Order: sequence, then structure tokens, then C-alpha cells
Amino acid sequence: MKKLLYFLSLFITLSIYSQNTIGTLRNDPGSYNGYTLLYPNNSNNTYLINNCGEVVHQWTSNYTPAASAYLLENGNLLRTGKIANSDITFGGVGGKIELFDWDNNLLWEYTYSSTTVSQHHDIYPLPNGNILMLAVSTMTEAEAIQAGRNPSLLSEGKLFNEQILELEPVGTNQVNVVWEWNIKDHVVQDLDATKDNFGVVSDNPQLLDINFLNNNNPQANWLHINSIQYNESLNQIVLSSRRLSEIYIIDHSTTTAQAATNSGGIYGKGGDILYRWGNREAYDKGTDVDRTLDSQHYPHWIPDGLTDAGKLMIFNNGNTRGYSSVDIINPPTSSPGIYLYDDTNGYGPAVAEWIYTTPTPSDLFSSILSSGQRLPNGNTLICDGNSGYFLEIDQNNTIVWEYVNPDTSNGVLSQGETPTLNFTFRARKFSIDFPAFFGRDLTPGVPVELNPDLSECNILSISAFVFDALSIHPNPASNFLNINTNTVIDKVEFYDIVGKLVLNSKYTNTIDIGHLSDGLYLVRIYSGNQSITKKIIKN
Repeated sequence: MKKLLYFLSLFITLSIYSQNTIGTLRNDPGSYNGYTLLYPNNSNNTYLINNCGEVVHQWTSNYTPAASAYLLENGNLLRTGKIANSDITFGGVGGKIELFDWDNNLLWEYTYSSTTVSQHHDIYPLPNGNILMLAVSTMTEAEAIQAGRNPSLLSEGKLFNEQILELEPVGTNQVNVVWEWNIKDHVVQDLDATKDNFGVVSDNPQLLDINFLNNNNPQANWLHINSIQYNESLNQIVLSSRRLSEIYIIDHSTTTAQAATNSGGIYGKGGDILYRWGNREAYDKGTDVDRTLDSQHYPHWIPDGLTDAGKLMIFNNGNTRGYSSVDIINPPTSSPGIYLYDDTNGYGPAVAEWIYTTPTPSDLFSSILSSGQRLPNGNTLICDGNSGYFLEIDQNNTIVWEYVNPDTSNGVLSQGETPTLNFTFRARKFSIDFPAFFGRDLTPGVPVELNPDLSECNILSISAFVFDALSIHPNPASNFLNINTNTVIDKVEFYDIVGKLVLNSKYTNTIDIGHLSDGLYLVRIYSGNQSITKKIIKN
């Protein structure tokens, strides 16, 4: 009877553990089998995890990210780093870029941080090996007023000019700046005809009204650009302004000299705005009622070959409405990269053509950070950055995969703990055939979280089920465990309840576990680069 009660208590415990609070919460057969890049805002670690949350690779920096990271096709990791800057302090400020190889060797680093400049939020790796860097430079109060800024809208006595620098890495810590764009060269104001940039705002949608605040405070960080992405076929860049609730597309084909003007480049408009969307009030073609975006993040072109390729996907944070959504828009064009403009209604479309919200909209709400990604199988990966929550939906909007970041500002959590301060800027899932993985060891390790429970998680192979007719018995077991399957097994690992590897065995039908202490174990069985995890009880 005592032994029965003992087993019952273990199975009750097992049931409790299955109610995961962090790590992988769900991995249904409809989920896309790939590897997700996880770089928590408050951690120096960057993880590559499989669908069960097991770490297949990891990089470690001396800095927390600020805020983006990119896995390159050659296996290198390009990331931002946050360094102290007492003069430029808004959220997303970084100041550093790092390039690591697959083995975590630092290949190159660059610091762009001073009393007057700083990298922030995002970077983008270009196909030619250069890097687009999002940054700010400081305009003095006098410079801002001369540019047409209303003096009453300079609460901090300065104004941040958003800029893009294209960097060619040199050596281990240097760059050549091969291209530059500055928003201060593309503004308009209707306040003071004696100052620069005077004009009619509604007649100049290609320019940014330097005095439009979108009901925000008159801070130096008036735009808060939080994303930069690139379209190679169009040679265009898309930016996202959180403060103004707008996205902007500009030409990257210009020279630096042309980028400071309204002429030149393949689209003939220099560095002026080619397209904008989200808030028609910003250029006097509507009111706040017409606003379609709200503090958004990560506008990007959906890559070729995927569902809705060429359209723009945006995480619409929805701060004033109290729920978030993932939106897809298809900008009207007359030809590729040439955007249609209506003198009455401005830039279309009037509304997004696809909008995803959870059945109860408020269940998905992130006031900051966040992203969406279209996957090769048509699914969509969504990152709720404020709560470090990732969800993947299929084409029927059914949730098929869920993950909660366990690496927080308070350290790595144990399974069962309630996560807080686990902010995550973005999430990106990669196909198992992504070039970076060729020839790499992607043997699954333990999950990020402590005391993991993977009993309910299986990773499906491309051909569906890798492990044919798998049986493990007896369970509970005392001395020997029998594992039978028609699949070729490479090795078997045993982990204790806190995730420590306690037995690494070559596969045989019968494995001696007599020396293990009584308790609950996770048995991970490998076939090639696939694995399955089962729970057993040793008594």
C-alpha cells in the first residue's frame, strides 16, 4: 500500500509538472518544426532552441541586447549590446554591435555611443556583408528651432535626429561609413516662415512634420524609431516610429549626398519618404479616428516563397485600444516600389487586409517590443514581448505552439514559477535546413528553465513520426529499463528532475539504471538530429 501511495504521489507530481508556466507550454503536430532564436532583454545569453525548448546552441556576451540579434547564414551571430550612456537614455538605447562566430568567438565589435550619438534598437545585416545601423544624433535647442521646431516642444532642450548608417566592418573594431541618411534632412514645418523647412504639411507627405507629436509629450525622443528592415529586390528600407504610430519606406539606392536631398536614386526622390502608413493625421490627411497603427513594432516585407510574400507584416501593439494584433498590409503600387498616393486620402490601404487577434483580444496585449513572422508552412510566429510569450498560429488561427521566456532580470526561473520581467524584443524561427545549421552539432541539451518538464513534448520530423513503435518498460523500473523501437537509436540520456544529466548510454534494448537514485527522470532518446523525451520513475 505504501508503495502504491508513493507511485500515486509521483504521478500527481508528474501531473502538476505538466502544467508548465515557462518554457514550452504547447507543441502540437501542426507547429512548424524549426529552431527559434531567443535573446531575452535582460540576459547576456542568446539561445537557439527547438520546439520543446531544448537549447541546441548558445552564445554569451558581456552585454544585454539593445535590442536586436540576427543569426546569419554562415552561422555567425550579429547582435546589439547595451552600454551606459547618461546623455541618451530612452528605452532601446544600446551603443554597441558585436559579431560572434558559431563557437562564441568575438570576431568584431563596434561602439557608437557618446554624449551626442548612440546606436539604438535595431540593426540589419545586408547581403553584401555591411550592416545598417539605426542611431540618433543630438540636435541642440538652437539647431532644432532653426529647423522649425516649436520652441515650446523642446522640453529637454534638445531634439534627437534619427539616422541610418551603413557600416562596412573593418578589422576587429572599426568601420567605414559607406552611406548615411538623416531624418533632419526630410522635415517640414508650418509654424515659422523665417525658419528652415517651412511649407504646407498636407502638400508634402514625403516629409515629416517636425512639430507633430501624436498626443505624446514634447520629449527629445519624439519619433522613437524602433525597427529597421531591408528589401533587397526593391533596395528599400522600412522604418517604424512608435511615437508617431507610422511606418516609413525610404530609398537605399541613393548616394549619401543624394540621401540628404529630394532627388536621386532609382526612385528619383533622394532620401524623402517614398511611402508612409498608419497615421494619416501626421501629414494632415486625416484625424486620429483614421489612425490604423498604434505604437507598432517590426514592420517587414514577408520574404519570397511564403504566403503573402512581398506584403508588409506589422506587430500593432495597440496601446490606446488595450489589445495587440498582427497586421498585414499590401501597399498600392503602380509598379514595384512605386507607391500610389491619393491627394484626398493619402497613402492606402484604408485598413489592413489581414488582422490576427486572439479570440479574446485583450489576451494578446504587449504595450512594448514584439514581432510577427510568417513561417514556411503558412503558420505565423508571434512574440508578445512584454510578457516574453511566443505563440504560433496555423492558417486557421489555431494556436499550435507556445513558449514563455524563462530567462528574466531576476535570473533563470524554475519550472512552475510565475514569470516576470522576461521581456523579449523579438522572436524568429528558422527552418531546420537553414544554411547556418549545415554541419553543426544541434544535439538538444537541457531547456533554458531549471527543473524542466518535457514529458508532454514531442518534436516531429519532416516525415512526421521518427520513432516507430516506441515502447519503454517497465515503468516504474527498479534495475533495468527496456527500450524497444523499429527506429535506429544513436544514444539515450537520463536527466534528473532539475535537468542534470545523470546517465549517458549507448543504445541497447536493456539499460541498467540500478545505480540511479529513486525518483522521476526524463529519458531523451536520439535518432539523428531528432529526439523524443519520455518520463520514467525509478524505484
